[in-house]
Amino acid sequence: MADTPRSFDPTELGAYFALIEVSSLLRHTVEQQLREAGDLSYVQFQLLARLGNSPDGSYRMTDLADGVVYSRSGLTYQAQSLEQRGLVTRAPSPDDERSTTVAITEQGRDVLAKVFPGHIAVLDELLFEPLERADVEALFDVLGRLRDHMRAAPPRSAAPRRRKTS
Repeated sequence: MADTPRSFDPTELGAYFALIEVSSLLRHTVEQQLREAGDLSYVQFQLLARLGNSPDGSYRMTDLADGVVYSRSGLTYQAQSLEQRGLVTRAPSPDDERSTTVAITEQGRDVLAKVFPGHIAVLDELLFEPLERADVEALFDVLGRLRDHMRAAPPRSAAPRRRKTS
């Protein structure tokens, strides 16, 4: 006889549903703000923000895909859209001609500067305002542990590619 999966208790089920609902509500408002302030999708903003935060303003496409947990083909499409707007450039990687490097442009930095104040305001209002500092620290700790646990066995689209050894 097959093992029957365990049932969640009311607290576990409530935590799961609350996480899903909070995530959906926050993402909806963030996406709306990004679209209005910078004509960016959520993924495009993630890409620009990661590039803008990079020491040299660039990443390999595969590293970006792994970081934002997005398919490599979907990321290629998003990077192409950003490139057409002049917000990023794409070029063969100097380290590996099979890889593509994406770099943020000054125009991309300008869009980030335009989008960030409203983005921060949304996060302040919806996510941080109702919490005490100790709650934010606890949330940081809990979400960090969950992220690390999930990253230990990420979905295929989020798994770092194994590099071939010669």
